[in-house]
Amino acid sequence: MKTLKEVPVGQTVRVVQLNGEGAVKRRIMDMGITKGTEIFVRKVAPLGDPVEVTVRGYELSLRKADATIICVE
Repeated sequence: MKTLKEVPVGQTVRVVQLNGEGAVKRRIMDMGITKGTEIFVRKVAPLGDPVEVTVRGYELSLRKADATIICVE
């Protein structure tokens, strides 16, 4: 299974699961990223951090560390 960090720019993926625990997982879920949600990868910063995505109709920037706990297909 690949993570959101590995998805190329311009691709839409669906969340399969979140691997984090505690406050980190809760923060990701509060941003609207839950199982079954579609995520479109808009941009990646020149040094790879952060990643800009579109989730549920709004733009969101995620750190690489947060993107690695989101498993997608």
